[in-house]
Amino acid sequence: MPAPTPAVFDRLRPLVAITDISARPTRVVEEVFTGRELTTIPIGDADDVAAAFERARVAQRAWAQRPVKERAAIFERYRELVLTHRDELMDMAQAETGKSRAAAQEEIVGLVLDARYYAKHAAGLLEPRQVPGLLPALTKVTVQYQPKGVVGVIAPWNYPMVLSIGDSIPALIAGNAVVLKPDSQTPYCSLANAELLYQAGLPRDVFAVVPGPGSVVGTAIVNNCDYLMFTGSTATGRKLAEQCGRRLIGFSAELGGKNAMIVTAGADLEKVAKAATRACFSNAGQLCISIERIYVERSVAAEFTAAFAAAVEAMTVGPAYDFSREMGSLISDDQVKTMTDHVDDAKLKGATVVAGGNPRPDLGPRFFEPTVLTGVSEEMVCCRDETFGPLVSIYPVADVDEAVARANDTEYGLNASVWAGSQAEGEQIAARLRTGTVNVDEGYAPAFGSTAAPMGGMGASGVGRRHGAEGLLKYTEPQTVATQRVLSLDAPFGIPESWWQNALTPLIDVTRFLPGR
Repeated sequence: MPAPTPAVFDRLRPLVAITDISARPTRVVEEVFTGRELTTIPIGDADDVAAAFERARVAQRAWAQRPVKERAAIFERYRELVLTHRDELMDMAQAETGKSRAAAQEEIVGLVLDARYYAKHAAGLLEPRQVPGLLPALTKVTVQYQPKGVVGVIAPWNYPMVLSIGDSIPALIAGNAVVLKPDSQTPYCSLANAELLYQAGLPRDVFAVVPGPGSVVGTAIVNNCDYLMFTGSTATGRKLAEQCGRRLIGFSAELGGKNAMIVTAGADLEKVAKAATRACFSNAGQLCISIERIYVERSVAAEFTAAFAAAVEAMTVGPAYDFSREMGSLISDDQVKTMTDHVDDAKLKGATVVAGGNPRPDLGPRFFEPTVLTGVSEEMVCCRDETFGPLVSIYPVADVDEAVARANDTEYGLNASVWAGSQAEGEQIAARLRTGTVNVDEGYAPAFGSTAAPMGGMGASGVGRRHGAEGLLKYTEPQTVATQRVLSLDAPFGIPESWWQNALTPLIDVTRFLPGR
């Protein structure tokens, strides 16, 4: 199965929200597996962003007036279109990122689940709700949700569909417009989905895709949006948070992670070893929620290490537009350099490579073997810094208490994985971990795929949540409407204000007995 044809890119290119694309400078988009040029993408600028926001603000007012169920129906149609065109979408994801077919299919699953959950539940989540008022029966209080306005989404390259479109879906269903900046390496993944959204009935000006460098397009989005959703590095997230803070706009971000797996002596080690290959090496480890640290009780550490190393050495790695390879390529030369630097640094300082450890230029320009280290110590870069590549270190520990303490000993807190003798024990360990998600008896997929539950990070791993009610309501402004009925709070005619206030004083203590207080 070949990479997408030039005709696919030619069809999608006019969907960019850039005026006069024929006169713009362009950036080359490569097929990551081979490094060959696939196509080019016009480069947007700050004026394009400003124009997109101007159109979006006009379109958003009409969009917000449409009933929620009517908006949601568009995303039901989009979901069906994704399923119909899933092969072409997976081709695009693989071509632009170099990921395996299985990792590309995760994008499709994520899009389908996001669209279905919010299309089904948005109306209920956005329904105005009545809450207890100041005076029972006399004060009616309703909480209703208004859209923020125009939301900016700055998306990453590692999962360029589900982390761009998937984050845009709840914002759009909530009544906002969206201006999206895809990563410069993966613009057509967003455009391919934009085409399906427009086919499903989404107004063109309500959702705009503006490709271009983060320093220009990203900055312009932050300067114009009413709320920002960002996925990327912690360093960039901090800078964007400062910019949003100066403008006093809301901000949500999923950032970096140095995610830990805990394996107890009672776990099924063969089962864990196989599952850990998914947990650590999906998308060649270029996944914010993948595992980079494994803490194993010392009594079974040698047995687990041998089983895991064997499972890793047995993995199939290489380029393929089908399911014949378990791991694909790194996306860029920079990622290969980071991976090489981390492995070389660890080896130089005494770590042992028990699986992998080498680049594979024979497979393609950016392939690197899935790599497992032991003997990693604090002075090694990979001990605490996120590699964001196919590298994981195994650390023997005395007991579960040490495993939990070391898993929590990080500035990050995004995801964790626990394998124990029983699920009850695993859940008890999970409750002790300071991470936004914990997967018991798996690596990351169950938590991320459970779209009814919030997903995000603690500490330096992020702010806010995607998925669940929180993932929708963050794109809204809650508004309280309180209607006072029958009795005014002013003193009745003829009664002095001081008398009236003294008469009200005993009521303060009575409020504790009121319903809902």
